[in-house]
Amino acid sequence: MNISKSEQIIIKGISGSPGICIGKAYIVDKEGVNITKRYPVSDVQVSKEIDRFKQAVSKAKNDHAKVINSLDKDLGENLNILETHMVLFKDKMLYGKTIETISNDKINAEWALRKVSRKVKAIFQQIDDIYLQARANDIVQVSDKIMSYLVGAQDIKISDINKRVIIVAHDLSPADASQIQLERVKGFVTDRGGKDSHTSIIAKALRIPSVLGLGFAMISVENDDILIVDGSSGTLIINPDEDTLFEYEERMVRFEEYRAGLERESHLPAITKDGISLNLMANIELVEEVVAAKDYGAVGIGLFRTEFLYLDLKRFPTEDELLCKYKELVELMNPQSVTIRTLDINGDKVNPYLTTIEEANPALGLRAVRFCLENEDIFITQLKAIFRAAAFGNIKLLIPMISCVEEIIQVKQIMNKAILELEHEDKIFNGDIPLGVMIEVPSAVMIAEHLADHVDFFSIGTNDLIQYSMAIDRSNSQVAHLYQALNPAILKMIKMTYDAAKKKGVDLVMCGEMAGDPMNIPVLVGMGLTDFSMNSISIPVVKRMIRDLDTKKARKSVEKIMTLKCSQEISDFIIEEYRDILPFGETDE
Repeated sequence: MNISKSEQIIIKGISGSPGICIGKAYIVDKEGVNITKRYPVSDVQVSKEIDRFKQAVSKAKNDHAKVINSLDKDLGENLNILETHMVLFKDKMLYGKTIETISNDKINAEWALRKVSRKVKAIFQQIDDIYLQARANDIVQVSDKIMSYLVGAQDIKISDINKRVIIVAHDLSPADASQIQLERVKGFVTDRGGKDSHTSIIAKALRIPSVLGLGFAMISVENDDILIVDGSSGTLIINPDEDTLFEYEERMVRFEEYRAGLERESHLPAITKDGISLNLMANIELVEEVVAAKDYGAVGIGLFRTEFLYLDLKRFPTEDELLCKYKELVELMNPQSVTIRTLDINGDKVNPYLTTIEEANPALGLRAVRFCLENEDIFITQLKAIFRAAAFGNIKLLIPMISCVEEIIQVKQIMNKAILELEHEDKIFNGDIPLGVMIEVPSAVMIAEHLADHVDFFSIGTNDLIQYSMAIDRSNSQVAHLYQALNPAILKMIKMTYDAAKKKGVDLVMCGEMAGDPMNIPVLVGMGLTDFSMNSISIPVVKRMIRDLDTKKARKSVEKIMTLKCSQEISDFIIEEYRDILPFGETDE
């Protein structure tokens, strides 16, 4: 492999998925489109580029106008933002400067728009005025809409990449990541994103190294630069020198040997050194993932994220379409259990065909169970499909983002309506299935004992519990360092939930990404948790950790850990106490 003469650059980010890869950079922009610089060779071609830009602006502006016209005129600030964007489509700093750049620099419209929008954004961000700084985001959003028409983003996919590369992007949505072809893409890095984001989860499922939240990758990397992606430590190395390249080639071989050893042991049970048996299940999004779950030794499906059945279509699925998928899933897993989580839409998983009012804080808005309670017909359709599928296998029903007792009471009322409809339609079904709620907001922790009076089990969703408890956007690289599963506040909430479940006699499982990190296992087992659900790829390494673990020692460790005051103290303690059994790379300084 030829090494670039450029100086080696090291950028630290956030581990998205473990592993190491080495290869050439392939830069993609918004919507996974490769933006390249071209030089029109004549005045006629320059004129064509200007016309292309004007047409893209016109189409984007017309689309934006349709959105505004479809909304309630009493929407206040949200409507004002949209109307501000409308003005920006013809703003001199964006529209005028882009045309001027195409003409003066004799470059293609895409490259000119990118150059101008970045320059304008930088200007506004340097101004000591919060309102004007925020206007930089407006510029970027409008530029992105124009760019999508210039490059035909909707027709170009990451799946079209036809060479072995490492993707470099400002951001990748879960939909983008899921298009990755493993025989073509070695790994990816992004400027945005954080630990346990949905993009990270998909990267782990694909088993490709990724680093997120780098901040400056897009402006530091050029196409065909040689990159080293160390997903285990969250490091990107650009144009490595010979010594670094040699070191990481050796590390890559060692990691693959380590992973192969884990997979050979994946059939072994999850039993601690002192004979305590634990249950490790799989989190999945697609029925096709069942094969991997079984290969890695999952004893059931602890979380089936149903929203991806909705996002894959351009309409809401019918009851029979949902039944077909759920039935296939439970029959494949029978007699092992399948926990189906009801629709968790909106927030960071926006439904592309649903007309919704733009929310200033979508993560705190009409999402998950709130959306289902507001859209009872959609909810009943899903519940009926789940009850019908339960006649063919072992299903548990899980409700996301419950924040108060009133919500679970309302859910149960709608469940009864769904059952009455099925009885009236004389359909085969099983409405007597275990009901659980996700504990993923602080209020649910506080009232866990009250919630236990209405359900059969709790499922701790640590991804959102950490996000909401610590007031952290886990996809925001600027605050992602604060997203710590081992924060004392998080551990206390987990312990409170465990105590409430034990007191009330309801089952407890942890289905968040925290369960899939071996570093956390001594703490969780020491607290008393026995049931975990995680990304399938994490099961072998967690199993090995469990087989090397003594629960008596773990319980004593937890007594000490619960007295510690910060995440770093807890991490240091675990590394010191369990250095001999922590997996590859976990104890690296």
